[in-house]
Amino acid sequence: MKTRWRLLPGPHLLPLLGLWAAIALALPWLPEWLRVWQAAGAALLVLVVMEGLFLWRRRPPSVARDVPASLPLGVWREVSLTFWHDSDDSRRLQVADHLPPGCESDSEQPVFTLTSGEALRLRYRLRANRRGVHTFPGLDLRQPTLLGLLTRQDFVPVTSTVRVYPNFAEVAKYTLLASDNRLSQLGIRLRRRRGAGMEFHQLREYREGDAIKQIDWKATSRLRKLIAREYQDERDQQVMLLLDGGFRMRSQDGRLSHFDEALNALLLLTYSVQRQGDAVGLMTFANRECLLPPAKGRAVMNRFMNAVFDLEPSGQTPDFASLATRLDTQVRKRSLLILITSLRDEDTAELADACRRLGERHLVLVANLREKILDDIDASEPGDVDSALTVAATHRYLASRERALAQLRHNGVIVLDTLPEHLAVGLINRYLEIKRSGRL
Repeated sequence: MKTRWRLLPGPHLLPLLGLWAAIALALPWLPEWLRVWQAAGAALLVLVVMEGLFLWRRRPPSVARDVPASLPLGVWREVSLTFWHDSDDSRRLQVADHLPPGCESDSEQPVFTLTSGEALRLRYRLRANRRGVHTFPGLDLRQPTLLGLLTRQDFVPVTSTVRVYPNFAEVAKYTLLASDNRLSQLGIRLRRRRGAGMEFHQLREYREGDAIKQIDWKATSRLRKLIAREYQDERDQQVMLLLDGGFRMRSQDGRLSHFDEALNALLLLTYSVQRQGDAVGLMTFANRECLLPPAKGRAVMNRFMNAVFDLEPSGQTPDFASLATRLDTQVRKRSLLILITSLRDEDTAELADACRRLGERHLVLVANLREKILDDIDASEPGDVDSALTVAATHRYLASRERALAQLRHNGVIVLDTLPEHLAVGLINRYLEIKRSGRL
C-alpha cells in the first residue's frame, strides 16, 4: 500500500519558535542573552532535525475499512477501521477518514495508541444524504512525536465503494411491525371490511386485535390454542407509480430534497403493494426516463432500487400531456395511477386535462408535495408591513393551489396534499383504502 506523507509542525514547535523570536527582539536591551539565544536556536534546530529523521523512518500501520456495500439514504450506519503494525513499539495515532461527498459522520478525529502485534478497531457512524455510487478515497493518519515538535501525516489510500439507495431501512421496520400487527405505530390504518371481496388466505395463531368471528374453533380444539382465519383482499390488481423528476422536486425542507423523500416513500409503498399480491410499476417524467413495467414478486424491490438509486431531478418543467400520451401506450390494463408532483398555478388546466384522459381507463391519485416553509409563513403572525405582505401573498398562493386541488377532486381524482415527510404513510393509507373499497 503506497502512501503519501508529509511533515507538519507539532503542537509545541510554533510556541517555541515564538518564544525564540521574542528573545531575539529583546536582544538590543539584553545583549548578554545573545549566546543563550544562539544556543537555544541551535538546540531547537537539532531536535527538529532528529525528530524529522525519526518520523521519516516511521512507516504507517496497515489499515482496513469495513463498510456496508449498500447504505439507505439518510440513515446512520456503522463503519469500522482496523489498524495493526509489526513494529516493536507502541504508537500514538490520530485518524481522519475521507468521507464521500454528501456523507457525514458523528465522530471527531480520534486519538488512540496502537500497541505492537495487536489489532485495534475503531467504529464511527456514517449517514449518506445523497444517492448514487460513492467512494471513500482513503484516510489521513497523523503520528506525533514525544516532544511534539513535528507530526507525520500519511494519506493511506484505503478505498471502499458503496451504493446509496432510497431508504430501505423503513421497509425492514414496516415488515417487523406488520408481523406483529403494529403498523399503527407508523400511522398506517388497517381497517376491517365487511362483505364481498375478502378471500380466505390461511390459518394462523390468534393475535391481539383479531375479531372473535375470525377464530376457527375446529382448529383451535384440535391444536389446543387459539387459531384464527386470515383473509386477504382481492389480488392481481395493478399499481403504476408516476414520479415527477422536474426542477420543482429539488425543493428541500430538511436534509433531503422532495425528490429523495418521494423515492423513500415509493420504496415503502412498492413493498406494501407487492405484499398485497398486486403488480407495481414505475415511470418517471421530466428527467432521465425510467420505466419499470408492472410486475409482482420479491424481485420488484431490487429492480426498483437499482433503477432509481442514481436518479436525480432535472431542470425541466413537467409535461403532463406527454405523460398521459405515454401511459396510453405503455399501460393498457386498468390500474391505480399514483402521480407524485409539486403543483403550481400554471399546471391546473394541463394536469386536469391529463387526469381526465387517464381517468377514462384508470383510477388516478395525485399526491401533491407541500413546502413546509409556506405552511409556516401562512401560520405566522406578521410583525411589520413587509411580513404582513408576505403572509398575505402566501395565503393567496395556498388558496389558489387548494382551488386547483378541489377541481381535481371534482373531476373524480383522488388527491393527497401532504408534506414530504408524511408522504409514505399517506400513500399507503390511501392505497389500502382504495383496495378495500373495491374501486380498483
